[in-house]
Amino acid sequence: MAREPQFDEPSRLPEQKVPLPAGAEKIFPVSWDQFHRDSRALAWRLSGSGPFEAIVCITRGGLVPAAIVARELGIKLIETVCVSSYTGTSQGELTVLKDVAAAIVARGGGEGAGVLIVDDLVDTGQTAKIVRGLLPRAHFATVYAKPMGRPMVDTFITEVSQDTWIYFPWDTGLAFQPPIREAGL
Repeated sequence: MAREPQFDEPSRLPEQKVPLPAGAEKIFPVSWDQFHRDSRALAWRLSGSGPFEAIVCITRGGLVPAAIVARELGIKLIETVCVSSYTGTSQGELTVLKDVAAAIVARGGGEGAGVLIVDDLVDTGQTAKIVRGLLPRAHFATVYAKPMGRPMVDTFITEVSQDTWIYFPWDTGLAFQPPIREAGL
């Protein structure tokens, strides 16, 4: 009979190469703890804006920060807009898989005033442009912003360079991370 591994035994998973998209030269791994702190910082920064009647989160990355912002700001009406643009680490054609509910769009004279759009990251700004088109008067907030997409958002917490690939906590597992310089071992 095979013995079950114990929790204190090291993982025996095969070593995997970290996939990076074309043009990405740096990686920025974000832990759950850091992402939670940054999402709360976003809520704090947004607390002086609004008032917001509803949140529209861009799935899938916007789900977690939207939940944190909704809790912190006491917003109970949460909607999603589902936009597909990435296959793995390759950005392709954008497709709206699920639109924003008509009742949310109707707010603010049919242009989304009083609505807060939340996403994890604005990269090239292409997804933001599509969602902004659906809710032109909404307030757009992201946790992280890259220079190309930054003009599309109203509020963000941390700017990262365009050539940086962010690994969010849901993209990673707990594993040894080699030092930036190999001589550090």
